[in-house]
Order: sequence, then C-alpha cells, then structure tokens
Amino acid sequence: MTIPLLFPGFFLGGFECSTHLRPDSVRLDLLRATRHDRHSEQDYRALKSLGIHAVRDGVRWHLIERSPGRYEWDSFLPMLEAADRTGMRVVWDMCHYGWPPDIDIWSTEFPVRFAGFAAAMAAVVRDATAATPFYCPVNEISFWAWAGGDMRLFAPAATRRGMELKRQLVRAAIAGLRAIRDVDPRARIVTVDPLIHVEPKTPRARGRAAHARSAQYEAWDMLAGTLHPELGGGPDCLDIMGVNYYSDNQWVLNGATIEQGDPRYRPFRNMLAETYHRYRRPLFVAETGAEGTRRRPWFQYVCDEVCAALEAGVPVEGICLYPVADYPGWADERHCECGLLGNIDAHGLRPVYRPLAEELPFQIKRFSRIRQAFAAPPQHGGPAALRYGTGQKGGP
Repeated sequence: MTIPLLFPGFFLGGFECSTHLRPDSVRLDLLRATRHDRHSEQDYRALKSLGIHAVRDGVRWHLIERSPGRYEWDSFLPMLEAADRTGMRVVWDMCHYGWPPDIDIWSTEFPVRFAGFAAAMAAVVRDATAATPFYCPVNEISFWAWAGGDMRLFAPAATRRGMELKRQLVRAAIAGLRAIRDVDPRARIVTVDPLIHVEPKTPRARGRAAHARSAQYEAWDMLAGTLHPELGGGPDCLDIMGVNYYSDNQWVLNGATIEQGDPRYRPFRNMLAETYHRYRRPLFVAETGAEGTRRRPWFQYVCDEVCAALEAGVPVEGICLYPVADYPGWADERHCECGLLGNIDAHGLRPVYRPLAEELPFQIKRFSRIRQAFAAPPQHGGPAALRYGTGQKGGP
C-alpha cells in the first residue's frame, strides 16, 4: 500500500479551542475570546489564501449539551457550514479539556455521556457534508492527566491522580471513537499527545528520567490495548497519530528546559522515528509553534527535522501551526503573539505575521515535491516505496 495523503496540503492551521476551568473556577472559551467562532469563514479564507487548506478546530461540549442528552448546535453549525462553503478540511476536537458542569469526570457516567455526545455530533457532520470527517475525541490525554490530575493547573485540579485521570480519559476516548464509527464508518480518528524528552540531572536519576520519558506513550498504549487492556482498547483505536512538539518539550528531570544546541537535546527527527516505529500508524505534527520573533526560525527547524525524518523513511503527513491565530494566555489573558494571523483589528481583519507568511510558500513547495514523490509509483526503493508496516489492521 502506498502512503496515503491525509490532508489536501502538507500544512495545517490550528485554532485554540480550550474550554477548561482554571483553578479559580473561571472557564476559558478560546474560540469566543479569539472571535474565531464568529469569524470562522473569514479565518478559513484567510488561511486558504496563504496556502493552508486543512485545520484543527474545536467544538464546545459544555455549550452543546447543556442538559443530559439534549444537544443545541447553534455554537457549532456556523463553523461547520463555513468549512463546507470554503472547502476547508477540518479535524474537529470534541473534548479540549472541558466538559459540561453537571458531569463528574471521575464517574462511570462520564465515558457514557461523552459517547452519546460523540455519536450526536457525528450524525450532524455526516448529514451536513459529503467529505470524510476527521475527529480528535479527547485532546492530549497525557498532558491533561498531568496538568489536571497531578499539578492542579486546571480542572479537575487534582494531585496524585494523574494515572487515574489518564485511564478515565482513555475510557472516554474509546467510547467516543467507537460511537462515532457506529454512526459514520467513514470517520478518521486522530489521537493527539506531546512528544517529550527527559534527561536525568545526575546518574542516579537515570531510571526516573527514563520512566518519565516513557510515560508519553502510556495513553497511546492504552488505546492500542497493549497497556491496561481492561479499558477496552485495541488496534482499531489507533488510526492517525498527532504529535505535538514545542521548544520546551525537552527538560532535565526536576530541572530546566533543554535548549537547542545543548548536547543533550534530542533531534526531533529521532523522536518522530521512535514514535512511528513503535506504532506503525500515519502521523503528523498536530501542534507546533513559538512566540514573537522566534516563530520563523522555530518553523524552519521543525520543517528541517520533518524533512530529515521523511528522508529516513518516516512517513510524516503534515505540520500544523498551532495556534495559527494569536490568543489570550490561559492564566493571565496576555496577548500571545504566536500565530500566522493576529487578533481581529478595528476593521474586522486579522493582520498577517509577515516573516512566517514569507517562509510558508517556500516550505509548501518543498513538501509538495516530497508528497509528489510519495504519491508516484515506487521505483527502486526510493521514498515512494515506503510502506506503513502493518497499517490499521496490525498491532502497534
């Protein structure tokens, strides 16, 4: 089987859609705060004019299911219709850290309620568009388990319950993805988590650092059914893998961030290769970006590393700039200048960050040539001869 091309272009844009409760009980709604919910068609057209034809976007479960089993789609349908009108391919995040306030996330009801919501949303999308739908049922299970289950950074704001929360989120993701497929067998499922690297501070800490690093795979292993199979996972639960990577994704255990140039810094290409060879699933970079003037050089670094991974036989299928529009910070609502697009101005327009916009066409052409090589008939073991191991039918 030749390598499929998941998206209509190699680059995607991701809109910040977090809806979690902060420790002070303030609920975030980044789609509203960035005004993307009201300007989605304009935003999609702006990205398409810059050569981006696929996005990660989100829905707000707490606004849709205000009472058990009753769904109001007025917050979602304008975005769905905008995507259809513009021809934008969307990966819909269904649970981006937030859930309706009447549900106890620790309860047996939580996966059941999420499955009902997932099925209802899949039916709405199925009936509204002929395009193959893409869903991310539960975003960043591992990060959420750490931030919400161990560090009290946001809801459920617990400590020492990270593994318990990870297992619960996996249960919900499995229930949700299977409910989606029951409604629409065409659906593609994306599971997203960060890639990390952890180094020991001292030789005695090597074991603990290795354990911390290996934990990045636990949620995917649970979904695949190779870890805690009693949760109900199996090979069918891993379809497309989205890997998130930022400049602070490498650190010394209980210490500082490992910066590029440090001999301990692990090349991103190696992290991509390790993940692919562990699971043999289609993968793409689901989030990456930087703030301020670092945006362009960071983008160049990630593109170079992905190119190197491709040349080494790792079939990476896309890079998502995330967030693709500036947004207010989670904790302090500061203006985070991280996007290709800025905040909407007085004229109702989003300014374009020129350095990134100037780099993007070069990278689009670069990866277009690579994609064409992959799509061509295989010849003499070149890039087009790459195959997905066991694919979706095999184990990880």
